[in-house]
Amino acid sequence: MAYGAKPLGGPATLADIEALPEGVVGEIIDGTLYAHARPRAGHMDLVGALIDGLRGPFQRGQNGPGGWWVLAEPGIQVEGAPEFSPDLAGWRRERMPVLPGGRCKVVPDWACEILSPTTRAYDTRIKRPFYARIGIQHLWFIDLEARTLTVSALHDGRWAEVGVYGDDDVIRAAPFDAIELRLGEWWPVTDAT
Repeated sequence: MAYGAKPLGGPATLADIEALPEGVVGEIIDGTLYAHARPRAGHMDLVGALIDGLRGPFQRGQNGPGGWWVLAEPGIQVEGAPEFSPDLAGWRRERMPVLPGGRCKVVPDWACEILSPTTRAYDTRIKRPFYARIGIQHLWFIDLEARTLTVSALHDGRWAEVGVYGDDDVIRAAPFDAIELRLGEWWPVTDAT
């Protein structure tokens, strides 16, 4: 199933997400259900690489500052969006001291989306402005096909591109600029979809 709004008779609910067929995931933004196929192996391998690289220093304080929660596909609920899940999201512990038992109701400080052919338009045209509107401060877009990371920061309600990096770059990227990130360690060997 490609990116797009699923037609419903009224605002989407969590029941609409639960009714999606196996292998299809959904999110509700501004009352609209968006559904697409579950991510493939290359996508999930990249999620794992990021979790491995960020949780140690930022969540556990191993060779880094700690002070963060970093989660893959967390269920987040805010006004107008009873369910959305960035590929990865991070919260400063000063804003969210403990992990919630259910859906998170605190807007993340950072979100990361991995662009794929089936989600690229949705991530850039729907989620990017939504993330700005709800006040996420840092946004990363990773393009598996181009092997690039685009880092953006929110300024006055608008995204400002901070940098575009790729291949084997070694970078420091906000909000995780306390350590060097080696992009060459991220890219999966499998195809990019």
